[in-house]
Amino acid sequence: MFSKTCEYGIKAVVFIANTSDTQERVNLKSIAEAIDSPEAFTAKILQQLVRSNLVDSQKGPNGGFFLEAEKLDCLVLADVVNAIDGDSIFKECGLGLKNCDELRPCPMHDEFKEIRDNLESMLQYAKISELAFGLNEGVTFLK
Repeated sequence: MFSKTCEYGIKAVVFIANTSDTQERVNLKSIAEAIDSPEAFTAKILQQLVRSNLVDSQKGPNGGFFLEAEKLDCLVLADVVNAIDGDSIFKECGLGLKNCDELRPCPMHDEFKEIRDNLESMLQYAKISELAFGLNEGVTFLK
């Protein structure tokens, strides 16, 4: 459903949110290990998330990646998906047709539209802070 880049991006943001709660900055190596992702690939994803203003970073000996409290409170999964994969998952045809719409629907149009709308709604309401809470409680995992 999501690209591999987006999957790792979601995991990285949730992991960073988990550590941001304690005011810690987390380094690239720790993130890559926590989400079971190659370090170079993780670095590119994190650059993209920083450029999209979803994740904060600071250079230097006390540097690393983190989320400011105000971002942590309002960041949702849809923000991460849009930053990495764009909004095509919410708009494109389930069969990949270029001209699928209400006037010229594909055989799966109505059913897929409902699934797509439900997915978009779920991603809009899924707060990163709540997902990170599951990690703290030990009820969810990233690997």
